[in-house]
Amino acid sequence: MVPVHRAAVVAVRRRGGRHRMRSMERIQRTAVAERLARDHGGVVHRKNLRAHGVSRFDVRSEILAGRWARWGIHTVRILAVTAEPVAHHWRAVWESGPRAVLDGPAALVAQGMKGFEPSTIDISLPRSASVRQLEGVTTHQRRQLERLIAAGVPRIAPEWATIHAAEWAVTDRQAALLICLPVQQRLVPPQRLLTVWRTVARSRRREVLDHIIADVCDGAHSLGELEFATWCRRYRLPVPSRQSVKTGPSGRVYLDVEWKGLVVEIDGGHHLLGLNPTDDALRANELVLGTSRVLRIPLLGLRLEPGRFMDQVARGLRLSPAEAA
Repeated sequence: MVPVHRAAVVAVRRRGGRHRMRSMERIQRTAVAERLARDHGGVVHRKNLRAHGVSRFDVRSEILAGRWARWGIHTVRILAVTAEPVAHHWRAVWESGPRAVLDGPAALVAQGMKGFEPSTIDISLPRSASVRQLEGVTTHQRRQLERLIAAGVPRIAPEWATIHAAEWAVTDRQAALLICLPVQQRLVPPQRLLTVWRTVARSRRREVLDHIIADVCDGAHSLGELEFATWCRRYRLPVPSRQSVKTGPSGRVYLDVEWKGLVVEIDGGHHLLGLNPTDDALRANELVLGTSRVLRIPLLGLRLEPGRFMDQVARGLRLSPAEAA
């Protein structure tokens, strides 16, 4: 039997102990990092890691081992945690500069808005902040940041984010969509949006947004029958009767505008709420089953595509009831 030197045995045991200790440390920091990353869509801020005992040397070791990935100066991607879209929001806020917050469409998406995919992540920062430019991120340095939401990704409150989104939209049509969606999805109370809009001193889309915000938030009153009559005169159409009354199975029905055999219903924002779409459909169906044709014109449609809608009205007037059937 070959004799074993006692010092060699002690050295081996020490090395084994250090290896086990390092393994335990790695397991612990992995657990910490994954817990933090799950709260942020798969990413974690280096500062948060340090606060939980994970040093920059630990971070470097995990990145070199391929278990984590560097996503910027502050952001670390934990590869074992499934990445979620909100991870890009966190990265944009952390990497853009001090006191950065989501704004515009990105803030609305973080608030829960569906139906719109921003092509960029809008970030707002104070004018005094040092800004770092990131691919896929648009930064706005502003004199004052309005009301903020701190829960989740830091972001501008939805009423202000809605206005900023409309201001930064590529087209008036997109601006209208970005006002409609938050209101329809009840992310922004209409009255709050109206109140905030009245405080805005400067707007490059003042005239357009004045109409659109009024139409969406106060559609029952913003475009009355008298205004539609103005559109008719502009397109050289006969002035219709207003608020004519018909009797249907459920009682009296008030029609917005009517010519003989043609009814035009002007749908404001209130037509999209609650059971109104059902009531509108029942009313229109009854008219169509009778002797009248019905054209429906959304308020926003009349704002954005007046020529096309008024052309349909003109064609409807040229059709006789027999031809329409």
